[in-house]
Amino acid sequence: MGRRAAWLAWSLVALSVAPLLGGIALAQMTKSTAPKLPFDGVVDAVFTLATLFTFSIVGAIIASRHPRNTIGWLFCAIGLVVGLDTLAWGYAEFWYSGSSGSRSLGETAAWFSSWSWTLEVVVPTTFLLLLFPDGRLPSPRWRPVAWCAGLGIIGFVASYALEAGPLGAFPKLMNPYGVDSPGVGIVTIASNVVVGGSMVAAAISIIVRAHRAGRVERLQIKWLAYGGAVVVGTIFVSGGISVWSETLSIAAISLGLLGLPLFTGIAIARHRLYDIDLIINRTLVYGSLTVLLAATYVGGVVGLQYVFRALTGQGSTLAVVASTLVIAALFNPLRRRVQGFVDRRFYRKKYDAAKTLEAFSAQLREETDLDALSSEVVGVARRTMQPAHVSLWLRPDPKPEGRSPALEQDGHEKP
Repeated sequence: MGRRAAWLAWSLVALSVAPLLGGIALAQMTKSTAPKLPFDGVVDAVFTLATLFTFSIVGAIIASRHPRNTIGWLFCAIGLVVGLDTLAWGYAEFWYSGSSGSRSLGETAAWFSSWSWTLEVVVPTTFLLLLFPDGRLPSPRWRPVAWCAGLGIIGFVASYALEAGPLGAFPKLMNPYGVDSPGVGIVTIASNVVVGGSMVAAAISIIVRAHRAGRVERLQIKWLAYGGAVVVGTIFVSGGISVWSETLSIAAISLGLLGLPLFTGIAIARHRLYDIDLIINRTLVYGSLTVLLAATYVGGVVGLQYVFRALTGQGSTLAVVASTLVIAALFNPLRRRVQGFVDRRFYRKKYDAAKTLEAFSAQLREETDLDALSSEVVGVARRTMQPAHVSLWLRPDPKPEGRSPALEQDGHEKP
C-alpha cells in the first residue's frame, strides 16, 4: 500500500509538471502582437512553477507517508489542475495570437482556462478545513456539510463554464459552450450561497476540532491557523504595496498563498510540530517591531523635513540620517519591550513560570534553611507545572564510612 501510494503520488507530480512546462513554452512562443495575458512574462512563470511544486510536492509527501489521508491527494489534484490550466492557457494564447493551431482546440483550451482557476480557490477553502488534519470529517454529522460543499463547488464551476459571453482575457472569443438561459444565473446565485455557507461551516469545524483535540492535534491546528494568518496578512500588505507596484502586490499574494500548503504539510507530517509557539511568538514580536520602527522612521523623516524647511526653506538629507540613527538606537530597547508585552499578553502562563523560576534561582543562592527551601521547591513546582499532586522526598545523608586501619595506627580515634 505504501509503495504503491508513493509511486502514484510522485507520478502525479511528474504528470503535473509536464503540461505546465509545455504551457509556459507555448506562451513564450506567441507573437508580439498577442494581448497581454496572465502568463506573459518570466515572473508569472516562476510563481506558477512555485505554486505547482508546492502543492504537488507537499501532497506527494503527505500521500506517501499517510496514504489514507485525503488531503495529500487533494493537494496532488490541485497541482495537476494548475499544470493543465497552464497548458490550456498557453495553447489558447498561442492560437489566439494567430500563430497556428486548431480553432476548436484553441476555443476549448480558452474555455477550460476561464473556469479551472475556481477549483484552485474553492476546494482548499472548503475540503481542506473539513478534513484537516487526518483526512476525515470531524464526525458523521458533518457529512451533509461535505455533500453541500461538493454540490456547491460543482454548481460554482458550472456557472463559470456555461456563462455566455466573451472568455475573460480573450475579449473577441465567445464561450463556445455558453448557455444563454436564466437558469445559469439561478445556478450561479445558488452555488455562491452554498459555497459561502460551506466555507463558514468548514471554518467552524476547525473550531470544533480544536475544542475536542488533544495536545498534538491542537498543535496541528495551530500550524493551519498560522498558514491562514499568513495568507490574510499578505493580502492586507499587498493592498498597500499595490499603490506603488501592482506586480509586487500580486507577487506578495502568490507567496502568501504558498504558506497554506507548506504549513499544512508540516502539521500533517508532524515535522518540528512543537516549534509553532516559538514561530507565532517571533512573528508577533518582529511584526509589531517592524510596524513601530517603520512608523517611527517615516514620522521622523517627515517631521524633520518639515523643521528643516521651516528653518532653511528647503529639505535636507540630514532628516534621513537622523531617523536612521534613531531607529538603530531604538531597536534593541524596543524589541525587549515588545517581547515583554507579547509574553505577558499572549503567553501569560509561560511568562509567569519564567518569572517564578527566576525568583527561585535567586532565592536558591541565598537560602540556607533546608525546610524553607523544600517548601519553596514544592511551591515552584505547583505554580509552574500545575500538577495534581506534589510531594518532595529527600534522600538521607549516608552514614560516614569507617576509618582506615592506617589512620587508627597513627593514633586517630575510631568514629
